[in-house]
Amino acid sequence: MNAKVGFWISAFGALFVAISSSFAAEESTSAQPAGIDPAQVSKGKTLYASNCVHCHGMNMVTPGTVAFDLREFPHDDKARFVNSVTHGKNNRMPPWGDILKPEDIDNLWAYVLTGGKP
Repeated sequence: MNAKVGFWISAFGALFVAISSSFAAEESTSAQPAGIDPAQVSKGKTLYASNCVHCHGMNMVTPGTVAFDLREFPHDDKARFVNSVTHGKNNRMPPWGDILKPEDIDNLWAYVLTGGKP
């Protein structure tokens, strides 16, 4: 391979990496709605994994149970979310108010707002 061909292969390779990195960065920031604290989302994801995943599924993909699909939860109804988590729902979802602190529920809410995509 001569020097010119090697140069162009390297140049196109670098361009491809730069474009791919740009798309990856854009994709990772677009997964979180505006105004959401990434630290809260991270804590919420951890809480979700230890308390909610059994019924609501990995990354909020409900595994065919009667559990509500949290990816569809209205983003403008935090009060309903807090009430459901705190007091339970329809004798199917247990109340978590004695186990989770209000801060924990806020962190879960931040994670729910991402639709399980952070």
